[in-house]
Amino acid sequence: MRNNLPADIFGDPFLLEALPLPRQPAGYAVQRLDTDTLLDRISGNFLPVRSAELQGLFATFAEAHAAAGAWVQIHCPPPADHHLAIVPAGFDPVLKRHVLIYGVLCGHP
Repeated sequence: MRNNLPADIFGDPFLLEALPLPRQPAGYAVQRLDTDTLLDRISGNFLPVRSAELQGLFATFAEAHAAAGAWVQIHCPPPADHHLAIVPAGFDPVLKRHVLIYGVLCGHP
């Protein structure tokens, strides 16, 4: 399926290494706004960050954008109603779970 969505539909493109964060994120993730769920690379479903099955980290912004775009084309007839954001995310090896560095992002300020 072709992804013709604007580059900034899920937030402005960014480089992980350019973010001023206390610790470096492990990758890019697609977060559903107002939830603690991330898009799973394997199933294409949104899973909670505590899910042991979740494989929610993408190596590049472009990969996360493509995955989010594919999800939107299937699940959101008007693409603007997607309620998704590409965010930096970590992985805690002790707890064996993904970490939302910015926490749960709100859909509306």
